Amino acid sequence: MSNNINSSEDRQGTLDDESRVRVLSPGMLVAKRFFRNRLAMIGLFIIIAMFIFSFAGGFISPYGEAQVFRTVKETMTDYAGASYNEDYKFTMADGQKLPSMAQSKFVLAAHDGDTTFEVKDQTYTLEKAGNDFYKIYGAGTVAEVTYMRKLYAYKNVDDSFTDTVKAAFEKANNAGQTQFEVNGNQYEITASGRTITVTTQRELAIASKYVFNAYTEGTTLSYDFRYQAEAALNAGQTTFTADGTQYTIAIDSANDRAVVSTSDGGQYALLSHFSVSSVNEGSFLSVEYIEAAEEAIASKAAQFSVKDADGKDVAYTLAQKDNQYVIRTYQKTQLNDNYASPSLKHLCGTDGNGMDILTRLMFGGRVSLLIGFVVILIELLIGVVLGGIAGFFGGWVDNIIMRVVDVFYCIPAMPIYIILGSIMDKMKVDPKIRIYFLCIVLGILGWASIARMVRGQILSLREQEFMVAAEATGISTYRRIFMHLIPNVIPQLIVVATMGLGDVILTEATLSFLGLGVKYPYASWGNIINAVNDSYVMSTYWFVWIPAGMLILMTVLGFNFIGDGLRDAFDPKMKR
Repeated sequence: MSNNINSSEDRQGTLDDESRVRVLSPGMLVAKRFFRNRLAMIGLFIIIAMFIFSFAGGFISPYGEAQVFRTVKETMTDYAGASYNEDYKFTMADGQKLPSMAQSKFVLAAHDGDTTFEVKDQTYTLEKAGNDFYKIYGAGTVAEVTYMRKLYAYKNVDDSFTDTVKAAFEKANNAGQTQFEVNGNQYEITASGRTITVTTQRELAIASKYVFNAYTEGTTLSYDFRYQAEAALNAGQTTFTADGTQYTIAIDSANDRAVVSTSDGGQYALLSHFSVSSVNEGSFLSVEYIEAAEEAIASKAAQFSVKDADGKDVAYTLAQKDNQYVIRTYQKTQLNDNYASPSLKHLCGTDGNGMDILTRLMFGGRVSLLIGFVVILIELLIGVVLGGIAGFFGGWVDNIIMRVVDVFYCIPAMPIYIILGSIMDKMKVDPKIRIYFLCIVLGILGWASIARMVRGQILSLREQEFMVAAEATGISTYRRIFMHLIPNVIPQLIVVATMGLGDVILTEATLSFLGLGVKYPYASWGNIINAVNDSYVMSTYWFVWIPAGMLILMTVLGFNFIGDGLRDAFDPKMKR
């Protein structure tokens, strides 16, 4: 009997599991139910992993967010273009110019057999020097003069503007004349304000359909050389003198070309109707290369080879496009290491800009999660304040605020996002500032549902006894709303906010995918997927978009699991 009494007293002095639950605080009860929910714990683990990956991963990664990786690849690229020249090529006399409009008019005049043509009140004269070979004369500037207070300041003076010509010009200009003559040369005076231009008819250019190519890199073929060489070619001469040097010319009638050599027998230049121009401006193409290309085209070969500077044969391919030929070859080029497959250096490969995808995912997670939390914070701030005021005061205040809520519910969000995105694109808003604008816009357009939920909760709470007691003790309206009513709505707010985070991240990803959200060079999971803009990239380079899509999926699922767990934990009707 005594033992039974003692055992009964022992049970009264200890707490079994059922008794322990009864003395736990409401917060502990919620936590206990939450941590017992397996899906909620999985969601919590996922979100913690996402935060560690995004915020700690960026510090661990050896690469930068916008670091571009380069690689050397041997690719088939355009090397040169070739064609049989049928157009006039112009060589300007020293110090002279022939405007493009005058060049076009010359072609028409030469075709019609005219000896003169005009361009903008300027008369040009043609002199036929051979077959498809012309000299062009026109008004060439010999001096530019500034006239002020009867004083002359000369600039850009030509060698022909001697003291004799200068004296004749000053005499004519002082007399108000527009022309003067010296040693049989006629000069024109053209005044424009205080600037006077002195011109005379002189040789401006030669026009020919022959193409000149030097045998040695760095050799400049002068105007006098080109004229004398072609004049000798048309006259059938074997020698000519240019710039004080004598040259010999060997005519190859069968191939319609000629080779110019120096007096010691060294080959100097090639004249032909075959034109080859390098894709890289300023790059020198040897005569041997040009002859090999011409021979391949003449024999309709698909490729040819030429020895390079090291004596190695380099293969070239030919492709005809209309009357043009494109010459291509394999060249080593430093390129962005785009779409590199996953490797030890790049665990998830590289994207279309040659950036490390894993690093971009880490930094992109920061942006996506940051946008999610900032937007939810803005929504809560606006929704709680307006919903609390509407629910507490009711009447006309409630009416006005609820009509505002209805208006925000009716706003078509996606068209607004598209319009604002286009405006920011037009204004070239900085990508970093654009992120903040995106947060503000998403927050302002998304608070209406929170305001309606808070208002409904407060309508039911404001009539309860604790609120009557608070009013009786004279507590201010502000404290009654924000110190007594709002805290009672916090459980529902936590659930709504947690589940809303996933929706915000999905919205941001959608906008970035459409090119309206986060812009390059900043990364977000959405604009990483946006880089996959065609079916070929999507099917071939799966490692570019699948990791970002999986991270979005896991993050949204994680927040939804946590939201469901919190909703069940806060439910007072749930079994204990």
